[in-house]
Amino acid sequence: MLKSISWGFPLRLKGMKPEAKPKPVNNIADLAKGMWIGLARKPQWRCLIPVTGFAEAEGEKGRMTRTWFALKDQPVFAWARLWRISDEWGPVYSGVITDANEAIQPVHNRMPVLLLAHEYEQWLHGTFDDALAFQKRTFPPELVTMERTSELWAKKKTATEAPQLL
Repeated sequence: MLKSISWGFPLRLKGMKPEAKPKPVNNIADLAKGMWIGLARKPQWRCLIPVTGFAEAEGEKGRMTRTWFALKDQPVFAWARLWRISDEWGPVYSGVITDANEAIQPVHNRMPVLLLAHEYEQWLHGTFDDALAFQKRTFPPELVTMERTSELWAKKKTATEAPQLL
């Protein structure tokens, strides 16, 4: 079943005012850490993010461009994620990340935990050790394609691009 939910677990930092908006935690760097381990141990909180590719920012600050990564011969693949229902935003998820493989390293030191179709069931229904193994492995770099673009990572808004009420 596909369902659209909010990206980012709400996190209230110490000292935040009660009315302040929580910070979204979009990525999970270590499934064994306190914030994540309880969810990661329970397969019912594991899901898949279907993707056709993912982008990273590359270049000097203020001029970063979008570099796209995809999988060879895989028009759609999955990114491992955890989800839960939050009081603040309802259903939310965060993507699991790991150290970048050789294909990603020229652009970024981290990458999504990518899954191939034959691995989906193991991620969704496997043990906690199975989930950790996916995060600790090196995804095969020969399966990754890279496309550098001239598209700016963050576009500066001009006065003519201000939001309009309809």
